[in-house]
Amino acid sequence: MLVAGLMTPLMAMPSLGQGLIRDAEIETTIGEWAWPLARQAGFRKGEIRLHIIRNPKINAFVSGGKRIFLTTGLLMRARHSGQVKGVIAHEIGHITGGHLARLSIESQDALAKGTLGSLLGGALGAVAGRPDAVMGSLLLGANIAERSLRKFTRVQENSADQVAVDLLDGTKTSSRGLLELFEVLEKQELLTPNLQDPYLRTHPLTRDRIAFVHNHLARSPFADAPAPPGERAAHSRMVAKLRGFLDEPRRTLRKYAETDGTIEARYARAIALYRAAETDKALGLIDGLAAELPEDPYFRELRGQVLFENGRLPEARRAYEEALRLIPNQPLIQVGLAQVYIELGHPELMEKAITNLGPALRADPTMVSAWRLSAIAYGRTRRFGLSALSSAEHALLLGRAKEAGNYARKAERLLAKGSPGRLRARDILTRIDPAAGSRRAAPE
Repeated sequence: MLVAGLMTPLMAMPSLGQGLIRDAEIETTIGEWAWPLARQAGFRKGEIRLHIIRNPKINAFVSGGKRIFLTTGLLMRARHSGQVKGVIAHEIGHITGGHLARLSIESQDALAKGTLGSLLGGALGAVAGRPDAVMGSLLLGANIAERSLRKFTRVQENSADQVAVDLLDGTKTSSRGLLELFEVLEKQELLTPNLQDPYLRTHPLTRDRIAFVHNHLARSPFADAPAPPGERAAHSRMVAKLRGFLDEPRRTLRKYAETDGTIEARYARAIALYRAAETDKALGLIDGLAAELPEDPYFRELRGQVLFENGRLPEARRAYEEALRLIPNQPLIQVGLAQVYIELGHPELMEKAITNLGPALRADPTMVSAWRLSAIAYGRTRRFGLSALSSAEHALLLGRAKEAGNYARKAERLLAKGSPGRLRARDILTRIDPAAGSRRAAPE
């Protein structure tokens, strides 16, 4: 589910309006769309990372290595999965073309200081109640991406377009979605820059580019290839979920009328009702969806969130455990369940929390507040060295170098010589101060 600060309603945190969003279902959906394209381009599984930014404008960009950022505006305004795939294919084209070398000095300096790493780790979310996002002030301004990337040249855009259509053909996917998105953006070119979607400013559009994709479609054997089964439903659910969490509840309830019995409409209404504090109505809709799709983990995950935020911890525990049974080893759900265990407070549940947090953080070590939960769980089991190390990781991702160093030094004192934890503590100290790291380098 979409997440923000730990136990903090979005309404109380308007500053989180421009942040990174974490959501297991949406990340899985767009990841499944992107993976065939990445594989066709020669990348390994997980080598390209996808990130979602809460921003109503259409935009996408590459930064920080093999990372693609997509805005919620793009995901919500795309009419079908093919349009999203077209954008992802184009951004992969920028990666394969080495266009990241065009990063400005400003963005290189920010990366060197760990700012981008903090933004990635922060996972500033759209709504409340789960620990998958940093608590703090790592805000992603609406135009940071634009400022940190030079405008791509016409040559680079043409190159990325060629890669995109080749990748789409290679995965038997129509390039029509890419053309449709270009046509939408073309209509904005006469608008003043402040009214345009920022994609136009970092990816200048020309009639030649539109003609190129149009001509490719005329020759491509996959021009009219249908979307794979299930993609339309997955796209509708993604949009409904985003609207449920990001739009005002009254607006969502108007858009998805009570007479609309589709899965996505009931999903959106359930989220809107939960956000409007109509808990029983929300749970009624969620339970109906879960009964209809008993193997779907995300309705159980949402049920767990609603129950957790209403203080019904034993029921939330059962919901999260059921979700994790249906989709084992899902890092965001593991972290959510770990938080429930910690909030329940029983000593025997601390081990369960640690058992979930360990693999979740190995799979995705950028989940800032998962490190915070790890510090709590280790502290309550009196493993103070590992607690200090987790606190150091947490502070490091937040860019708090002094605090990270203090915790890393504590971890180094408490952990056994030669242990992985002690070696990691030394790595953190070296990262904070390379000169100090070289001075203290000595055999364990």
